[in-house]
Amino acid sequence: MTTTPAPAPAGGVPDTDDPPAPATEAPAECRSRPRRPGKTSLLTGGLLGALIVLCLLSAGTGAYHIPLADVLASVQHRAGLGGAALDRVGESVLWNVRLPRVVLALLVGASLGCAGALMQGVFGNPLAEPGVIGISSGAAVGAVASIALGLSFFGNWTVTVCAFAAGLATVLLVYALSRSGGRTEVVTLILTGIAVNAFAGALIGLFIFFADSAQITQITFWQLGSLAQATWPKVLAVLPCALAGLAIAPFHAGKLDLLALGERPARHLGVDVERLRTVLVLVVALLTAAAVAVAGIITFVGLLVPHLLRMAHGPGHRFLVPGSALGGALVLVAGDLAARTVAAPAELPLGVLTALLGSPFFFWLLRRTRRRQGGWA
Repeated sequence: MTTTPAPAPAGGVPDTDDPPAPATEAPAECRSRPRRPGKTSLLTGGLLGALIVLCLLSAGTGAYHIPLADVLASVQHRAGLGGAALDRVGESVLWNVRLPRVVLALLVGASLGCAGALMQGVFGNPLAEPGVIGISSGAAVGAVASIALGLSFFGNWTVTVCAFAAGLATVLLVYALSRSGGRTEVVTLILTGIAVNAFAGALIGLFIFFADSAQITQITFWQLGSLAQATWPKVLAVLPCALAGLAIAPFHAGKLDLLALGERPARHLGVDVERLRTVLVLVVALLTAAAVAVAGIITFVGLLVPHLLRMAHGPGHRFLVPGSALGGALVLVAGDLAARTVAAPAELPLGVLTALLGSPFFFWLLRRTRRRQGGWA
């Protein structure tokens, strides 16, 4: 026996005693902006185009000038696409001095920019940057200790290896100290990072106190940040870490967008917040420790680049994470070119130059945040 359902009332509203669910509207800051693929393509194309032009310009600029056409011809010749080789001096300068430096600037800048975007997404604060959890200071302790103690068990790679290992160890220590009851509070993580940064600074001062004049000079040069000692082996040393971190990061962009709604809504939408934070903090540690190990301490790239892209494109991490890698590479290639040419024949430390340009931006960002939100929240 079959029964015929009662017809629905006019207007297609089901005949039920349950009241309809009230329509709610998400807050303005939680509503996602409509996608604008044209703007995304335009920004991506602009960043790529500017990056290519700057790389070619940087490869030819210096005490030994190489015209742009000769740079292209030499690259084509090495790639087997025609072109022509330069003279012996030109080939040596281009392939043994300039191009390793340009490629290292690309990798270090992309790593720092991407790490900054991830940190800001994990902490939910556009003023966060990789150094806040002690990666840079920890790497500095490793490098300074290896110089001051005269360690040489890895030959010329001792400083780089010690900096990388100490940076990773510092992040793991900060993360372990900030966990309680199987969870990690963001505020606790930041405060632990501040304490570890202070302790690392004290250790660096202690090592400098006992170092001799030559060691102090080497320590100072490393702390100021520079790409002057770039070589192909250093490029190959940072390449695996940079590629691994840059490949993993975009796969978590969607989850970062959900985390921006808040921890509880993100959990309700299926995001394992604790696991996401753990993975991304390790990715940030990998990217930053590798960059600091080969280039020294270079600040403000991870802060400045993601925030500029966020103002230009919006808060969506699907563009912000890879876009910050492109923007970071662009900023560091441009900064390295300026460091080599502004005070020629002398060379400015790259870390000093980025700090000089980044500090005013940070103060402006702080005032802007306080004016709009009344504080850091």
